[in-house]
Amino acid sequence: QVQLMESGGGLVQPGGSLRLSCKASGRVLRLLEMNWYRQGQAPGKQRELVATITTSGSTNYPDSVKGRFTISRDNAKNTVYLQMNSLKTEDTAVYYCNFKRIGGDYWGPGTQVTVSS
Repeated sequence: QVQLMESGGGLVQPGGSLRLSCKASGRVLRLLEMNWYRQGQAPGKQRELVATITTSGSTNYPDSVKGRFTISRDNAKNTVYLQMNSLKTEDTAVYYCNFKRIGGDYWGPGTQVTVSS
C-alpha cells in the first residue's frame, strides 16, 4: 500500500507564498491524475478541489486560485507540488493531496495552511 505525505504547510501573512509537497512512498501504478484539495474549518465546509495535473501534464484550476496556484510534479521523486502565491485569508484550510488511480485513490493526511496577519 502506497502512502502519501504532505509537507510545507504553515503560517503565512496575506500576500505571501508557500510551497506544498506530497511524496508517495513508492511508485503509483495505474495513475490517472494528481490533485490538491482543501477543506476549511467553517462548519459545513466542503472539500474543494484546487489543482489537478494529469499524467500527460495538463493542469486545471478553479477560478478561486487560477493565476495564484501552480501544480507540478517530479515523476522520478514520486512527488507533486503546489506553489501558492498571493495567498489570501480565505486560502486558510487543511490541504490534502490525492492520487486518483484505477483501483482506488490514495490520500495524504493533510497539512494545515493558515493565512493571517
